[in-house]
Amino acid sequence: MERSLVLIKPDAVQRGLTGTIITRLEKQGLKMVALKMLHLDKALAQRHYAIHKDKPFFDGLVNYISSAPIVAIVFEGKGAVKVIRKAMGATDPAKAEAGTLRGDFGLDIERNTVHGSDSVDTAEEEIKLFFSKDEMFGY
Repeated sequence: MERSLVLIKPDAVQRGLTGTIITRLEKQGLKMVALKMLHLDKALAQRHYAIHKDKPFFDGLVNYISSAPIVAIVFEGKGAVKVIRKAMGATDPAKAEAGTLRGDFGLDIERNTVHGSDSVDTAEEEIKLFFSKDEMFGY
């Protein structure tokens, strides 16, 4: 089974959307196999978003994701990465379809509610940043 990382971003946690987001993803047939709430330090935020380090929005992204608690989740299921990407919608909530997480809850391109891995390979790397093998459960 495929696994993917989802981060529920500070704006969603602060607005009490964590349970709604988890429920919507579980209703897509995905199984939650790891979950934790944490406050990212800047070093981990920089490692997580390293692919964007040369982009002008990098510092803002790092500052935002480390500004308040987030919820990190590993979901498992058939085609998990693709299923989650579809459920999230476009990165820019203004362009995301109604019924998607970002379309329904995103505030702007930075405060867009959730992060999800963009590929199976990326998911494997991102999951390792947030969870040890002992923190993931099969059932």
